[in-house]
Amino acid sequence: MKLDFLKGYDFFTGVPDSQLKPLCDYLMATYGIGNSHIIPANEGNCVGLAAGYHLATGKIPVVYLQNSGIGNIVNPVASLMNDKVYGIPCIFIVGWRGEPGVHDEPQHIFQGEITLQLLEDVGVRTYIIGRDTTEDDVITQLKRWKPLLKNGKQVAFVVQKGALAIDENKMNYANGNTMFRMLREDVIRRVVTVSGDGLIVSTTGKTSRELFEIREKNTQGHQCDFLTVGSMGHCSSIALGIAMHKPDRKIWCIDGDGSVLMHMGAIAAIGSINPGNMVHIVINNGVHESVGGFPTVAAGLDFVKIFEGCGYANCVCVDTIDSLDAELWKAKMRSSLTFIEAKCMIGSRGDLGRPTVAAREIKEKFMENLLQS
Repeated sequence: MKLDFLKGYDFFTGVPDSQLKPLCDYLMATYGIGNSHIIPANEGNCVGLAAGYHLATGKIPVVYLQNSGIGNIVNPVASLMNDKVYGIPCIFIVGWRGEPGVHDEPQHIFQGEITLQLLEDVGVRTYIIGRDTTEDDVITQLKRWKPLLKNGKQVAFVVQKGALAIDENKMNYANGNTMFRMLREDVIRRVVTVSGDGLIVSTTGKTSRELFEIREKNTQGHQCDFLTVGSMGHCSSIALGIAMHKPDRKIWCIDGDGSVLMHMGAIAAIGSINPGNMVHIVINNGVHESVGGFPTVAAGLDFVKIFEGCGYANCVCVDTIDSLDAELWKAKMRSSLTFIEAKCMIGSRGDLGRPTVAAREIKEKFMENLLQS
């Protein structure tokens, strides 16, 4: 289905989703990033932006997200937008990962099962867009929803896999590759080497996939790693919980720019607790690469100053393997909280796979390792 039905709206905000890539490509090609389209840190921010847009213009905003982000919108939808509060209308476009009967990754299965019910429970009316849905079908549904939106209700198109399409050529995203020489997988490989038998908590997406395959290639097993395959933005909090209760073990958190931005308050908590056994590494390529390369705001941020301001004792930015190696070894030797920003180019192997070990098994092996110390 094409996306011409969107031409009646002029404000879009969301967090990119691979299942909604045609929509995201369309918005980037049509608007780029600006007053008509913005990609904030998390889906709750999107709802706030949408509310502000409606208050300023009286018009209806459009918010897009993967269904994994529904948890981030529940509070502002229920306590801000709902017609028992302010009655702020909004159209959501939700990528349906983990749809029942469609093969997907373990972190999406339960989320997919409860997607429609979650939305309905917070008062959001739903309509499924499938491969056979036509643009006329969507336009008809929008007409049916018009009275609801006029009365301050929220509605959602829930999009099945492969249901959206655009005529334009696929967008290509870059982050100035000539400026950056490291690839994310190279950074992870160096962390694996330096950390030895230290514990690694890795963020969702390609970071955890690459860590898993590096271990496989090294025939090392996965007992030292916790792969945060879902719950984007929470890997640093998981690492903090481990570091606090295993003070004699070194904890290496491999984070991403999109992940750290999503729940940035976590770094303030980490800095305030100041675990001396934790090393927080943020791989910054300025994009949400795992879902298509859509930009984050990280390219223009000074993460070193931010982390210093949150209480991290040692903060540094590196952009070469040699400087990365030097800082990793320093971090390993010291007993104080460390932050390392690793600036990287966009890119990953075309044959990158997914973990072949069940999530529960990874957890159990990791816990066995923890409980031995």
